[in-house]
Amino acid sequence: MTVNHPVASRATYYEKIARSGMAPLWESLHTLVPKTPQPKALPAIWRYSQVRDLVMQAGAVISAEEAVRRVLVLENPGLPGKSSMTPNLYAGLQLILPGEIAPSHRHTQSALRFIVEGKGAWTAVNGERTTMHPGDFIITPSWTWHDHGNPSIEDGGEPVVWLDGLDIPLVAQMDASFAENYPEATQPVARPEGHSFARFGHNMAPVRYCASDSTSPIFSYPYERTREALETLRRGGELDEWDGVKLRYVNPTTGSWPMPTIATFMQYLPRGFEGRTYRSTDATVYCVVEGTGCVKIDKDEFTFAPHDVFVVPSWVPVQLSASTESVLFSYSDRPVLDALNLLREDRS
Repeated sequence: MTVNHPVASRATYYEKIARSGMAPLWESLHTLVPKTPQPKALPAIWRYSQVRDLVMQAGAVISAEEAVRRVLVLENPGLPGKSSMTPNLYAGLQLILPGEIAPSHRHTQSALRFIVEGKGAWTAVNGERTTMHPGDFIITPSWTWHDHGNPSIEDGGEPVVWLDGLDIPLVAQMDASFAENYPEATQPVARPEGHSFARFGHNMAPVRYCASDSTSPIFSYPYERTREALETLRRGGELDEWDGVKLRYVNPTTGSWPMPTIATFMQYLPRGFEGRTYRSTDATVYCVVEGTGCVKIDKDEFTFAPHDVFVVPSWVPVQLSASTESVLFSYSDRPVLDALNLLREDRS
């Protein structure tokens, strides 16, 4: 039997159910389940020639020790006040000066460091240090102790800048953010530099090693090796119409991504390359390593130069072209979308 209760108006009814912590789905269904993604993040670019001085000035404003991490957050104009580049990803430019230590801590967020400028600084991850060089890709896995340092000027230190990429927004959305400071500024060094790469970086692994962690046991991927691979494939003519020559970084023990929440890539675009337009549901952050060119992101068009950072939101058409021989590093939230069967691509 159907019971009808008289209601003066929809507005009155909505007010009544709101007092009981309810809302009508039919009023918001079209926005909750749209026909296509409606990204809030916007296409944007940070030109290094314009922001470099601001990054360097931060060194006179606050020390690395006081700041813990001296970083200028790259905040997407479509996500104001959220310290986010995309809904799932964070980006920032970090500076460490000669003689400084960025103190050791750990957190549940996974992080990457892509070295933009300078060399000779180091990062330590769980008792092993690696020296930074431009173009190197370095990871700090979730809940691992990590600190950064830079030799003094007398010992050859120079200002070093890198791009930080983390899954901070994603972890925050899941209410799983934890952090802890190490009792000392630096953690003890337990293994010689290059130890992890010697064990896992040559298509080999210790004979009784069993992969039990979704994060790569290699935490430093040298640009020298990456660039060599791109050049070899370029000479072999492996040129994709959309991406040029594009490789993804991998966990050598599983073949999957180096980090469970962040995918990382490096690609080569030959001079004069005019890529075809594509789109994907993974939002992507790019950092230019070498060369100059242009990126068209929906209705926006940006020229790019070395060290520039730009972002392509989810499901927004993008097209890359190169006026000179170019190399681009990028990272995205693809592993998360892939795991949830939400990854879609359009390369028509």
